[in-house]
Amino acid sequence: MDPEEIRERLRRGRDFLRPDMDEDTGYVSDQQLKKPQPPLTKAAMTDTAIDLPKDFSSLPVNHDFLNVINSRASHRVYTKEPMSLTELSYILWCTQGVKEIRGRSYATLRTVPCGGARHEFETYMAVMNVTGLTPGIYHYLPMTQQIELLSEPRDLKTFAGESLLGQNWAARADVIFYYSVVNYRAEWRYGIHAHRIILIDAGHITENLYLAATSIGMGSCAIGAVNGRLCDEVIGLDGEEEFTIYAHVLGKTDTADREKEQVFYAFVKEQNL
Repeated sequence: MDPEEIRERLRRGRDFLRPDMDEDTGYVSDQQLKKPQPPLTKAAMTDTAIDLPKDFSSLPVNHDFLNVINSRASHRVYTKEPMSLTELSYILWCTQGVKEIRGRSYATLRTVPCGGARHEFETYMAVMNVTGLTPGIYHYLPMTQQIELLSEPRDLKTFAGESLLGQNWAARADVIFYYSVVNYRAEWRYGIHAHRIILIDAGHITENLYLAATSIGMGSCAIGAVNGRLCDEVIGLDGEEEFTIYAHVLGKTDTADREKEQVFYAFVKEQNL
């Protein structure tokens, strides 16, 4: 790639990020045209729904918000201690749980904010080490606080590393969350302006995951470098109307592993940065 092409790609990227919703282009969204809105959530993909615990009182939740904020960090070293189904349910609730429905079926009000309450994301998981669950690929059903088993890949740990473009440390985690975007949920309201907003909304989910994990003594790491085509193939997405855009790794941690965590930042010392 020559310097001119690099500059052009950088320019296009900056233009994409720049808000332009105030421009009078005459564009009218499907919502303004009163076209039917898409479903609020994706329907179950199988008939294997598993109920998740809804009572989190047994969890040692840290209610000191400032302490949780100050303690939040990215963790890439995990103890391989299994997480419980209640812990998994808590994380799912804190990141995409449905608190109520607005109107008859206009929008879901969830535990995270989202532009226009469109909540255009679906949550999938590579469950590797959760007590009581078969290792495999799962889908979260937020309306009913359930999960469903989609498949049992032969080598889930290999998929974990390959799905994150060679970040094999993730294979030691308990769960890897994969977030897909169902584009038309956002496009119905925002149309040609939807895609910048989608990326903003994605950050709300993973920040809640960081804070929820920290509040129960777990560690996590958001990952933007994903092999989207592989994830879509394994999960079973069409890659056009819905595709994977983001991942988040979660596992049990131990303060004794702080030195191991620093290995990931060795380049700072080596390059005297």
